[in-house]
Amino acid sequence: MNEFKMVRARRVRALPDAQLEIEFDNATMGVVDLSDFVMLGPVTEPLRDPAFFARVFVEMGVPTWPNGCDLDPINAQMRMREAGTLRAVSATA
Repeated sequence: MNEFKMVRARRVRALPDAQLEIEFDNATMGVVDLSDFVMLGPVTEPLRDPAFFARVFVEMGVPTWPNGCDLDPINAQMRMREAGTLRAVSATA
């Protein structure tokens, strides 16, 4: 099951401890821990500030921050699947 399909973020919400809750356009959602991501270098450094991290938004299907840093939604969904946090979005949600 190594087939990865194109997926786009529909909604994103910042959570404490450098985590994001992302809803995808394939009727799934989950939480991804980005504590390692925010330590990658100069572009991700502002994301260490919880107030800046919380300014995340969706641009063209991609979780993005005001400094131009973004998160690949396919990679985020793959990490959620591996962590066991990916789930189907209920029809009533």
